[in-house]
This record gives sequence, structure tokens and C-alpha cells, in this order.
Amino acid sequence: MSLVPAFEIGLWNAWIFTIWLLIVFPLIPLNVVPKGREEGSDFTAEFSKTQKYGLRSSHIIYLLSIIYSIFVPLKLGTAWFYAGLPVYLLGLIAYAMVWVGFATTPPDKPVITGIYRYSRNPMALSQVLIYLGVGIATASWVFILLSVLYIFAQLLWVDAEERHCLKVYGDEYREYMDRTPRWLGLPKSVGK
Repeated sequence: MSLVPAFEIGLWNAWIFTIWLLIVFPLIPLNVVPKGREEGSDFTAEFSKTQKYGLRSSHIIYLLSIIYSIFVPLKLGTAWFYAGLPVYLLGLIAYAMVWVGFATTPPDKPVITGIYRYSRNPMALSQVLIYLGVGIATASWVFILLSVLYIFAQLLWVDAEERHCLKVYGDEYREYMDRTPRWLGLPKSVGK
């Protein structure tokens, strides 16, 4: 890892790890949009200025990582690549599981099955793993920095998102919050 990041366009660059982000999103069926995030609804209406800043920042980091991936070469055949690849793949598999959860849950219900049993925020966790994996596989401190910044951006608005889910889904979401860790862990048994 060098202080000055590599910056060159090439066939074997990190874009190979991020191109799916540009391909997948148009293919996501409209019926997997969570309740309260439909077109025309203002999901962020109750967000504070700081929370809106965190949400916008996470979107900017997401876009920057895709753009930067075009210019940073993978460190093929090195320990960096072989250490980063499994981290990236773990994040990618978790991210796919997130969308399976959305696709298999009715829009008027919270997503609480699958990977959502172990984390209330698996989308953020999987994206961080993806960014870290790419950062390691490219030996790019810029990608690793983007990962850290993404974590902080998520921390700014996750409370507001959960308040919104409580408002939309009520007691069902409150029970889910009581038994499921915010970031990662085993679900708790909740007596009725």
C-alpha cells in the first residue's frame, strides 16, 4: 500500500468488483420498495439536518467508490488480493441476501427474516464489507478510508431510519428491535 494511490484505467481494475452495483439496481422490482419509501413519500421528512447530511454523505461515498473503482487496479496475484477477495465475496453474498429479504417480504411488513434476523442493518454492514474487501484487494487506502467514512455516515442516520420504521410498522417493529441486535449478533428470545 503506497501513500499515493494508483490511478490508471485498466481491464483488471476494481470496477470488476463494483460493476454489479450499476447493473443490479435497475433490475430490482418496484414491489420490494419498503413501505414509507414509495415514490412521492418523503422518507427523510423527520430526519434532522445532521441525519440528512449523513444520508447524503453515504450516497456520495457510494458514488465516489464506484467512480474511483474505474481507476484503481486490483493487486492480482498478491496477498492483498487474496485477503480482500473473501471479504468482498462475504459482503456481496450478504448484500444479495438483503435483497432476497426485501423481495420475499410483503411491502406492508417489515423485513425481519433471513439475514435480518441477525442484524437490523445488514445492508450497511454488507456494503462496508464490500468496500473493505475492494480496499484490501486493491491495497488502496482510499477505498479503506471510504469504508470508514461510510460507517460514520450510516451512524448519523440509522436512529432516524429506525424511528421511521417504528412509525410505519408499530409494535411489530418494536418487538423486532427488542430481539435483534442493531449491527450484528444472535437474536434474543423474547418471552410473550
